[in-house]
Amino acid sequence: MSRDRRFFAGLVGVAAIVTWLVWTGISDTMVYYLTPAELMERAESAPEMMEQGVKVSGDVLPGSYAPSSDELLHTFVVLDPDDPEIQLTVHFRHPLPDTFTDEAEVVMEGRYAGNGVFEATEVLTKCGSRYEALPEEMYDGAGDYGDGYPGGGDGGYGGYGEGAGEYGDPESGAGGGPG
Repeated sequence: MSRDRRFFAGLVGVAAIVTWLVWTGISDTMVYYLTPAELMERAESAPEMMEQGVKVSGDVLPGSYAPSSDELLHTFVVLDPDDPEIQLTVHFRHPLPDTFTDEAEVVMEGRYAGNGVFEATEVLTKCGSRYEALPEEMYDGAGDYGDGYPGGGDGGYGGYGEGAGEYGDPESGAGGGPG
C-alpha cells in the first residue's frame, strides 16, 4: 500500500510542477493592450505609471496623420474603439510600417507623456483585410472564380496554365508572364 501512495504522491508532484511551468509560461508571454480610455484612466489614478512602457491599441482618426517636414516625426490621433470621443495624440519618431493608413487599427508601444500625448517607440498596424474571404458572388462553388475576379471564370488565374502556354514557352508568347 505504501508503494501506491508514493507513486500517487509523485504523480501529483509532477502534475503540480507541469501546471506551474505552463502557468508561468503563459503569463510571461501574455500581452494586454490598453485602450486609450484605459490608459488615461490608469494615468490619472497612478501617475507613476507614466514612467513605464505600455501597449495601446486603437483606430487612427481619418485625416489626422501629419508628418513633420523638419524632423522624423509622425503625428496622428488614435480613437478609442469603444468610445470615439476619447482621443490620444501619438508622436512617433521612426519610419512608419508600410501598411499604415489613415484608417488603420494600430498597436503602439511607448510611454504616456500626459496632456493626451503618447510617445510611441513602436507602431504596428493590424491588417485584417488581407485575410478576409472573397465575397461569395465572386466564387461559383465549382472551384472557379467568377467574372468579377482577375482572370475570369476560366479556372485559372490571369491566364497562367492551360490555354496560355507553359511558363517560359517562347512559341506560345507566354514567356513566363501573364497571358
